[in-house]
Amino acid sequence: MRPETIAATTAQTALAAPGSAPGACLHYDAAMPRRGARAASDISVGLRRWRLAATLAWLDIRNRYRGSVLGPFWLTLSTGLMLAGLGILYSALMHETLRSYLPFLSVSLIVWNVVNQIVLDATTSLISAEGMIRQLPLPYTTHALRCVFRNLIIAAHNLPLILIVMVICRVFPGPGIVLMFVGLAILGVNAFAAALLLGMLCARFRDLGQIVASVMQLAFFMTPILWKPTSLGPKAVWLTLDPFYVVMQVVRGPLLGSGAPPLIWVSALGFTIVFCGLAFAFFVRFRGRIAFWV
Repeated sequence: MRPETIAATTAQTALAAPGSAPGACLHYDAAMPRRGARAASDISVGLRRWRLAATLAWLDIRNRYRGSVLGPFWLTLSTGLMLAGLGILYSALMHETLRSYLPFLSVSLIVWNVVNQIVLDATTSLISAEGMIRQLPLPYTTHALRCVFRNLIIAAHNLPLILIVMVICRVFPGPGIVLMFVGLAILGVNAFAAALLLGMLCARFRDLGQIVASVMQLAFFMTPILWKPTSLGPKAVWLTLDPFYVVMQVVRGPLLGSGAPPLIWVSALGFTIVFCGLAFAFFVRFRGRIAFWV
């Protein structure tokens, strides 16, 4: 009998409950520690090579807008027109002045566009990299980071809109704006976890991408983007159970000068820990199958 077979048999015998029949035991996967180490190594190497992911993301954007006059600034133009139209309409529907409503709408819509596009792009983060996955020994983390960087670069083109709206409406954030960078870090960590988790799930179940798109359409109306949380009155406390809201609010609140309550920060950190733990657990378990799924 081979030594590893003897070791496996001994482990099964040791894990068996006292008095139970032979073979009735807790099943121990001897490969699990190696899977965890390989998954952790994949993430570590991918994060250390973040410049490679950023370069690939930049090349994606250049190829996407090759031959275009304005490039990604077409998105800036369309977002600006949408802000103007929705601002005039919904400020009247909400019975608010355009000066008080437009800064809220501009930050909300731009941050939501980042969240929405990252989630939708995450569904194809691994599928779209099929050729590289099959031909190059790159960490899978690189493809997830590539998805995040690509959308962050595009989102950076909309930042001047926020500055213009705030100057026109004379809304200037106070010292609490430094917390916005903490919120952006939370958003970035969740974006990376989404790119990794949804990339794996949608590589295995291709129809899941359509379900995610439908969920994001519903979340747009269920999350305070066009309407303010105060519209719900006492029921606004339930918004802390909306992961999209809390992740957006830790960025939006400091930027608008209103800040975010401690409960929002606790919820955002809690959702981040759970989401990252879930993504890592799936990555440990199914990392070895990704190349076959794509």
